[in-house]
Amino acid sequence: PFVGSAVCLPVALRAAGLAENDAWAELLGGLATGEVRVGAALVDAVAPRRDAGVRAAGGALSGRALYALDVDADHYLVADEARALYLVARDAEGLEVLPLTTVDRTRTTADLHFVETPARLVSSDPAVHAAVLDAARVMLAADTLGAAQHMLDAAVAYAKDREQFGRPIGSFQAVKHMCAQMASDLEPCRSLVWYAGHALQSVPDEAPLVSCHAKAMLAEVGRSVAKTATEVHGGMGFTDLLGLHYWFKRIGANRQLLGAPELVREEAARLQGLVA
Repeated sequence: PFVGSAVCLPVALRAAGLAENDAWAELLGGLATGEVRVGAALVDAVAPRRDAGVRAAGGALSGRALYALDVDADHYLVADEARALYLVARDAEGLEVLPLTTVDRTRTTADLHFVETPARLVSSDPAVHAAVLDAARVMLAADTLGAAQHMLDAAVAYAKDREQFGRPIGSFQAVKHMCAQMASDLEPCRSLVWYAGHALQSVPDEAPLVSCHAKAMLAEVGRSVAKTATEVHGGMGFTDLLGLHYWFKRIGANRQLLGAPELVREEAARLQGLVA
């Protein structure tokens, strides 16, 4: 499931001032125990598409939400075109959940079709949607950080073990430099992700900007580390034998979800008054 499937709804409820509301207690309890799964359908509100989008009218949703994460979710947190948030039960009338094949096989993705589907309003305030988006972007950045670290660790271990010309390839200067570059690129990202998480909790005024920076930075560094770690493994780096390609593709998917680097950098510039 999506790394934020257990977090997006609580973040939304807290931002909307509903975290202590008894009406949501049972659902939050199920999330805490893992008995309930809530998927996220936020992508179309971030970057609208001509062939997708969800509209709300009279407490019901119509339209299509692409790249909703977690096919097996019990509920979906859905953003409409006005960036209002709704909770929709998987078995709600008028909802069709279609598995969507993507490059990332480590988690499931769905195409949601709504036809006057009953929905529970979480908040109509775009600021609540923004708070959820900030948290989700930080979680995706952290997910990429972990995936990239795994690929770096795998590359270093392989370089120590794989021998060529009678000695480990890690003893060759070119391979040493590749591994050192990955480590030096990735280490500052750790602090960035930690601070972004801190900002969500303790410095909310900085959270929108820092979440954009974290998402964009990890997208670029993650892709670079994934590429280099695969190259250290040589031709077998893309084979099923090692499984590196699963992490490579997950990092690639994270790069695009909830805003590619170009989009979030433009958003960061706008937040700082650097663009119109």
